Amino acid sequence: VQLQAYGGGLVQPGGSLRLSCAASGFTADYDAVAWFRQAPGKEREGVSCISRSDGTAYYAKSVKGRLTMSRDNAKNTMYLQMNSLKPEDTGVYYCATARFLVCAPSGSGWYPVVYDNWGQGTLVTVSS
Repeated sequence: VQLQAYGGGLVQPGGSLRLSCAASGFTADYDAVAWFRQAPGKEREGVSCISRSDGTAYYAKSVKGRLTMSRDNAKNTMYLQMNSLKPEDTGVYYCATARFLVCAPSGSGWYPVVYDNWGQGTLVTVSS
């Protein structure tokens, strides 16, 4: 599976952005898809995760209620709708897929190491 993330940009605090992650290739070859982000000088952190099996989305506490992850199976595309953005949301956002993984509120799905396929990242800057 090849992933391409796009939709980042500069937005003011309180604003919104929608990120997209287009998948191509053998798109049936994953069990979970997630969004991660990495701020300058910080480790990559999980933002949200959806299992292919049931479509339930889970979110990090720092973004819950503001970010919504969804998918369009017909278009092989995942989305991350980001509302009420804060300066601390600034970073490079990556989409990633993993096999043999079921998303849950906690556990291995929140660690980058379990994901074997990554998009190139898209930069989100929240600043006035």
